[in-house]
Amino acid sequence: MSSSKDFLDFVLDQLSDLPDIDYRYMMGEYIIYYRGKIVGGIYDNRLLVKPTEFVLKIIPDAKMEIPYPKGKPMIMIPDIENRELLVKLFNAIYSELPERK
Repeated sequence: MSSSKDFLDFVLDQLSDLPDIDYRYMMGEYIIYYRGKIVGGIYDNRLLVKPTEFVLKIIPDAKMEIPYPKGKPMIMIPDIENRELLVKLFNAIYSELPERK
């Protein structure tokens, strides 16, 4: 199942307090970039992010889900209506990801 543009628009609105949020449409889903780094994506109308240490500390009971067949497990963000949490998570994920080559 592909993700809807409406769901993408809702997530982007929730992340609108962050600078440099971008996305790329790919095979019916959306890859989410923050300041040039891939932090997660929207898969089957679910916001999934990379499993970094900080996210696992903030959401210790986080549900790990596979974004697509044979994909690596990612953390599903259950409360996408909590803007403050999303901003905090995206900033933390960004700081934990390696620099782009």
